[in-house]
Amino acid sequence: MNLTDELHKAGGFKNLEHLAKQVVEGFVSGMHKSPFHGFSAEFAEHKIYNQGESTRHIDWKLYAKSDKLYTKSYDDETNLRCHIILDNSSSMHYPEMQNFSIDRLNKVAFSALASAALMHIIKKQRDAIGLSIYSDAYDFYASEKGSERHHQMLLSQLSNTVLSKPANKTTETYKYLHQIAEKIHRRSLIFVFTDMFQASTDQDKLFEALRHLKHNKHEVVLFHVFDKQKEYHFDFDNAPKRFIDVETGEHINLYSEVVKENYEKMIKNYFDELKVKCGHNKIKYVEADVNSGFDSILTSYMLERQKFV
Repeated sequence: MNLTDELHKAGGFKNLEHLAKQVVEGFVSGMHKSPFHGFSAEFAEHKIYNQGESTRHIDWKLYAKSDKLYTKSYDDETNLRCHIILDNSSSMHYPEMQNFSIDRLNKVAFSALASAALMHIIKKQRDAIGLSIYSDAYDFYASEKGSERHHQMLLSQLSNTVLSKPANKTTETYKYLHQIAEKIHRRSLIFVFTDMFQASTDQDKLFEALRHLKHNKHEVVLFHVFDKQKEYHFDFDNAPKRFIDVETGEHINLYSEVVKENYEKMIKNYFDELKVKCGHNKIKYVEADVNSGFDSILTSYMLERQKFV
């Protein structure tokens, strides 16, 4: 059974936990091809051994299989605090969907399922997770906790976000990143899911807010969520169309071929500029094409988590 079948079996996004588990299991089954070979089967209960640590909890059986040293994590350990930030403005609900399939998700559905998959791993590793959701207001906030009740609450909130249909909701991402930064006091790994569409075109304000997120030695990963086929390559047939800004309601009538070449140049420049500015500010930038699966999301988590152990 593929993930699209699982999505229908799970009742759309009403059973997000089940879907997240399927995503993670698919990722783990492929980890033997990745830099985490030897860590895949049991990574949820282990962390890499660092020289100088006590050898008391080294898992020698896993060492015999992987030729690498890992220490066993225990129920009372919380090694890491994570906070997920989700943009819920109207543009994140593009394209409008009646029935979801795993190979055709809109941006908010992709982000929610990616977040749930991260939460599944974080829960297995006995770490703490928090969640913020914003649109034209700070819609939801939950601090970092590791309990099952907390986990279920966050899954419910993510599911409800996907199924909501906010109309004409713009956002100023930088404004809410500042507010979130003020709430996260202990060193954390912070994930931001956004399509980078803002009412303001002032990137300086955005990167000032992202730098604020990095205070207290936080690590920040920016997942730039977009539909590469439509929003990057502008791949539409050349019939006359009305293109509508779902956040403002403004529209323009045109043939896509008339603007395609200039559009692609401008969007490439914009993406390149984002990557450079993220690099200068030591923010990990990850392209998250909604049509390309979740491996880049989960791999980014595994790589960033190693900085905390």
